Amino acid sequence: MLSRTADNLYWIARYLERAETMARLLEVGSRIALLPGSGQGFRNEWDSLLQASGTADGFARKYGDPVQRNIESYLFFDHDNPSSVASCLTRARENARIVRTALTTQVWDALNTAFQELRQLERTPRSQAELARLTDWTMRTAALVRGAIDATLLRNDGWDFLHLGYHLERADNTARLMDVKYYVLLPRADFVGSGVDNYQWTTLLRAMSAHRAFHWAYGGEVTAAKIAHFLILNPQCPRSLISCAQGVTGHLDRLARGYDRSTAAQHQARALLGRLADTEVDEIFDEGMHDFLTRFIGEIAALGATVHESYLSGDAR
Repeated sequence: MLSRTADNLYWIARYLERAETMARLLEVGSRIALLPGSGQGFRNEWDSLLQASGTADGFARKYGDPVQRNIESYLFFDHDNPSSVASCLTRARENARIVRTALTTQVWDALNTAFQELRQLERTPRSQAELARLTDWTMRTAALVRGAIDATLLRNDGWDFLHLGYHLERADNTARLMDVKYYVLLPRADFVGSGVDNYQWTTLLRAMSAHRAFHWAYGGEVTAAKIAHFLILNPQCPRSLISCAQGVTGHLDRLARGYDRSTAAQHQARALLGRLADTEVDEIFDEGMHDFLTRFIGEIAALGATVHESYLSGDAR
C-alpha cells in the first residue's frame, strides 16, 4: 500500500475517534455541572474540558473566559478548533474522499451521510441544538462508521492502518478523559472516597459508555481503585489503556508479518504494553494519577510519531 493512502486511512480513524471523544468530554462536563458545588475544584468543570483536550490556549485567544455556551460551541462547531467535532468529521470525510477507492460503499456512505447531517446541524439555531442531542448524534455516527469498517473491509494492511489510528487515538483520549476527573475536577484531596468523588467517577463511566460493563466486571461499590484498574489495566474493557496498547501491538505485528519487516514501532509498542502489564493499581496511585496519565499521554504521542516515521509520509491529513 502507498504510504500516502495508509496515512489517509490512519487519519480517518484518528479524526473519528477524536470527534467522539470531544462529544464524550462535553457529556462529562454537562453531567458534572449538575452536581451542586461542582465548581469548587481546581478549575470549574467546563474549563477542565479545555485543559484535558489541549484546546485551552486556542479557546482563550478567541473567547477569553471559559463560559459554558462558548465552550460547547468551540468543542463542537468551531472550525478554528482543529479538535472540534465539526473539524474532525470534516477532515475524516475529506481523507475518505481522497482514498475513496480503498473504502467500501458502506464505509463511504456512513462518512458522507455524517458530513451532510453535520452541515444540517450547523445550520440549526444554537438555541435549538441541545447538547445531549449533539453528543448522542456524534457517538451514534462514530459507531455506525466503525461498524461499517469492521463489517465490510478486507482484513488487509488498510484495515490495520485504520485500527492503528483508532487504538492510538483512543488510548490518548481515555487518558485525557480520566485526567479531567481525577486531577482537575475533584475539589480537594480529602474528597477522595466521598459522595462527590464517587459521583464524578460514575459520571465518567457513563460518559465512556462503560457503566454497565464496569458493574459486570466488578460489582459492588464504585471505588477509585476499581475504576482505575478497569480503565487502565483491565484488558476486558475495550477503552482501557492496556486494551489500546494490545490493539496497537497486534496491528503493528500484522503489518510486520505482511511486509516481512519489523520497525522501531513494534519494539516501542511492545515495551509500552509490557510496562502496563507489569503495573499495579497501587503503583499508579503512589506515582499520582495525573502524573501517570501525563506520562502515558507522552508515551502514546511518541509511539504515534514512530508509527508515522516508520510507515506514513506525504502531506495528506
